[in-house]
Amino acid sequence: MKKYKLKNLDCASCASKIEDSLTKMGEVKFVSVNFATASMSIETDDLEKVKKKILEVEPEVELEIAGTGKPEGHRSVFAENKRTIIKVFTGLVLLLIGLLFKDELHNTPYHVAEYLVFVTAYLISGWGVLRMAVKNIIRGQVFNEHFLMSIATLGAFAIHQMPEAVAVMLFYIVGELFQDIAVNRSRKSIKSLLEIKPDYANLKLNGEIKKVSPEDVMIGDLIIIKAGEKIPLDGTVSDGSSFVDTSALTGESVPRKIEAGDEVLAGMINQSGLITLNVTKLFGESSISKILEMVENASSKKAETEKFITTFAKYYTPVVVFGSLLLAVLPPLLIAGATFDEWIYRALVVLVISCPCALVISIPLGYFGGIGGASRRGILVKGSNFLDALTQVKTVVFDKTGTLTKGEFKVSEVFPANGFDENTILELAAYAEYSSNHPIAKSIFESYNRQIDNARIGKVEEISGYGVRAFIDKKEIFAGNDKLLHKENIKHDKCDIEGTVVHVVVDRKYAGYIVISDTLKDDAIEAIGQLNKKGIKTVMLTGDNRHAAGAIARKLDIGEYYAELLPENKVEHIERLLNKNSKVAFVGDGINDAPVLARADVGIAMGALGSDAAIETADVVLMTDSPTKVADAIHVAKRTRKIVWENIIFALGVKSVFIILGIFGIATMWEAVFGDMGVALIAILNASRVLKMK
Repeated sequence: MKKYKLKNLDCASCASKIEDSLTKMGEVKFVSVNFATASMSIETDDLEKVKKKILEVEPEVELEIAGTGKPEGHRSVFAENKRTIIKVFTGLVLLLIGLLFKDELHNTPYHVAEYLVFVTAYLISGWGVLRMAVKNIIRGQVFNEHFLMSIATLGAFAIHQMPEAVAVMLFYIVGELFQDIAVNRSRKSIKSLLEIKPDYANLKLNGEIKKVSPEDVMIGDLIIIKAGEKIPLDGTVSDGSSFVDTSALTGESVPRKIEAGDEVLAGMINQSGLITLNVTKLFGESSISKILEMVENASSKKAETEKFITTFAKYYTPVVVFGSLLLAVLPPLLIAGATFDEWIYRALVVLVISCPCALVISIPLGYFGGIGGASRRGILVKGSNFLDALTQVKTVVFDKTGTLTKGEFKVSEVFPANGFDENTILELAAYAEYSSNHPIAKSIFESYNRQIDNARIGKVEEISGYGVRAFIDKKEIFAGNDKLLHKENIKHDKCDIEGTVVHVVVDRKYAGYIVISDTLKDDAIEAIGQLNKKGIKTVMLTGDNRHAAGAIARKLDIGEYYAELLPENKVEHIERLLNKNSKVAFVGDGINDAPVLARADVGIAMGALGSDAAIETADVVLMTDSPTKVADAIHVAKRTRKIVWENIIFALGVKSVFIILGIFGIATMWEAVFGDMGVALIAILNASRVLKMK
């Protein structure tokens, strides 16, 4: 599959037409046209035929290989739209001249000077629309906004309403100008995200430092990052310490301190010291590559509202044209005293009002802005369909370890029994667990924090699912869970203890237990609180024991939780919740969460430290590993959908009122211009609010 830039792709409906036409071609195996980034991903055996088809559908659009065109520097709004602005200014001046001198010019019914002024103004402002209408008719694509504008304005000329005809074209291109400015602003917000892509890496090789492309660096290579440089690849700090700016990835403004052993991601900016990085992922597999791919492809997955409006516009325009034709012809034939001039004018007014531009432009722009606004907060939404799905979520299911908790196990308390002391219990547990790599064993070593004398350790036997049996100083030691005590018939006082517990037995005498806690993430309580306030049910699923799960659930105020689950058990619980006919989102981070993320209506992955499988499978990726971002994502989605529906209701409502006024002869062509382009401009400006969400 190859990617191409689509130069001069300036409307969402144009992108839709190109994609629909190419999808029907036998030579095309896959195609996705992305209006947001003006690009196309395509798999085809015949690129020349594809180019010809694009020229047939949209003659203004040019195909070029992504990255080969001239780099776009920073240009002002005037520089980007100079020709259109000059057209608008010239057309407006000529229209005002025509209106100011209309009485002097109109001494005879059809004065040459009158036509000269208004026809010139009309052609300057509307030539592009007329040309596109003719080209579309030749290609068999009759019913579109260019056709509507052309018929309405030429009809106005025919009944000698020339100022109105010029005004319609003039306001139409003003609307197109505002649309282009809004689209370019939105595109720039996406491009600013894409600029986090690093340009080079300082490769350390045989004692020398060489500047190379990030794509040329291999896993295990050492790279140097100087102060002020972007980190080009994912890796682990092997030398040095610094503060890094993570805002481009996470939306967080506070710099993060890093030192030897810490993981860092490509796209972060080194702010102070010199650091050496051991590369852990190739550039194509790095976080930055996946982010860029997600952002660029997000607009290709359309929401149902977008699909509906595109389909609606296809059928709506022909209905409007034929309805206006009947309005122009039938009343003069059926109503006594009705004239063709009067009813043709009313029909033309209805034609101008009915143009679906406001909907076709503003709705994709609204979703596009929503995806861009979420990205700036460190929330990557893989498509506008997932934004829509987030608005309907009634239940959010969380994984525990690594999602609500830090996954950092620490010894919180030691409870001795039968005459043993805390230090002895901790020491024997550390020796018994010495050969284990389990996080719980590591937490015991960290708490013991002394050198292990291997000479004291005899035979060690792991008892799967229970714990370990070891001989320390020739004493038989058991270290494990409550099931181990029952299996070995060891007498003990307590069975149900909150938290993760390691029981210790010395020569078959119960010595006490160690409580190991997984600490909550700093914002976990706030995250659940925000969702509870929104009336969203929260559920927790975990593979941990039910006592540890219960303790965490109570701290977080999660009413429903399920513990001691295998990955397949988590899927069963998600399916049970889905069967209740409510939209379910699942939030997880581990490789074992991938099946559940795929099964949920919306899969949300913790992206900063989460597994690649989870990020790949998820529909939404949170770059900060912060649970509060779940509520943020839902807020952004609801705000976007609200603005989209505001535009739909406003556009259809205003147009319906003006259509009725037009039919009864109350609205003139001037009101029709507001009813069309005025509504479109307001809808575009309203859609742009999504980018500025606070």
